[in-house]
Amino acid sequence: MGAQGGWSRPELSHRAACSPCLTAAKYPAIKDLMRPDPHIKWTVTGLVLLQLLACWLVQGLAWRWLFFWAYAFGGCVNHSLTLAIHDISHNTAFGTGRPAHNRWFAIFANLPVGVPYAASFKKYHVDHHRYLGGDGLDVDIPTRLEGWLFCTPARKLLWLVLQPFFYSLRPLCVNPKAVTRMEVLNTLVQLLVDAAIFALWGIKPVAYLLASSLLGLGLHPISGHFVAEHYMFLKGHETYSYYGPLNWITFNVGYHMEHHDFPSIPGCNLPLVRKIAPEYYDHLPQHHSWVKVLWDFVFEDSLGPYARVKRVCKLAEDRL
Repeated sequence: MGAQGGWSRPELSHRAACSPCLTAAKYPAIKDLMRPDPHIKWTVTGLVLLQLLACWLVQGLAWRWLFFWAYAFGGCVNHSLTLAIHDISHNTAFGTGRPAHNRWFAIFANLPVGVPYAASFKKYHVDHHRYLGGDGLDVDIPTRLEGWLFCTPARKLLWLVLQPFFYSLRPLCVNPKAVTRMEVLNTLVQLLVDAAIFALWGIKPVAYLLASSLLGLGLHPISGHFVAEHYMFLKGHETYSYYGPLNWITFNVGYHMEHHDFPSIPGCNLPLVRKIAPEYYDHLPQHHSWVKVLWDFVFEDSLGPYARVKRVCKLAEDRL
C-alpha cells in the first residue's frame, strides 16, 4: 500500500489464524483468566495519588521545568491511567456483575487526565471491539481527510503530536452519539476536581495535568501503541502484539492480539493467554519497539493514517 493508496477492505475478520472459541475449548484454563484484576484498584489509586502529589510539588517550578516533567514523568503516568481506563472499560476492576462500580472507578482514574474522558471512551470502545475496522463505526480509524492531509514525514509527525485532539474529536464527526448520563457525571466530577486543584494550588498544577495528558498521548514513546496495534505494517495483518518492557507500565496493552481474542481477560492475565496457547500467537508478526513503530510510521511511504483496514459491518441490533 503506497502513500497514494486507499484503505484495504478485506472480507475476513481481524485475523484468520486463530479462533478464540477454538482456543478456549482446547485450553479450558483460559476461561479461568476471565476474572477481575485484584491489583488494578490499588495500582490506579496509587497513580492518582502520585499525580496529586506532583501537583503540589510543581507549584513553584519554572514553566520550562513544569513542561519537562509533564512530558518525562506526568506523561507516563497519565498515559498509563488512560490504559487503566481502557482495561476498566471491560469491567476488569470489579467484574461484570458490578458495572456501575467499574464506571465510577474509571471516572476516578480519569481525574489526573484533566479532561473528562472515561465515560465517552467506554461508549465508543465497545464499537471498536464489535466492529473492528468498521467504516463509520470504529472511530479508531482515521478519517479520509486525515489520510489525505497527513501523508508526508513532516505532516505525519504533526499528526502524531496532535493525536489527543484527533482521538477526542474524531468520534463527534464520524459516529456522533447522544450524550449519556455517565458522561455528564464524568464532566461534573472532573470540573469540580480541576477547580479544587486550582483553588488549592493555583494554575500551574492544572497546567501540569493537562500538559501531561497532551504530551503523554502525543509524540511520546508510549504512544507507539496507538500505531502498533492496528496499522497495517504487513499486508493482510491488521492487529499486532508487542511483548516488550513498556507493557509493565501500560497494563499489558501490548498483548493486543490476545486482548482482541479475549477482551474480558484483564491485562494482568494476558501474558498467560500466550503462555497457555503459544501456537496461536508466537508465529504471528509482532512489534519489538514502540519507538521504532513511530519512526517507521513517519518515514515509511507505505505507512500513514490511511494504512488501516476498513470493512463494511452489519450493525448489530444490540447497541448497548
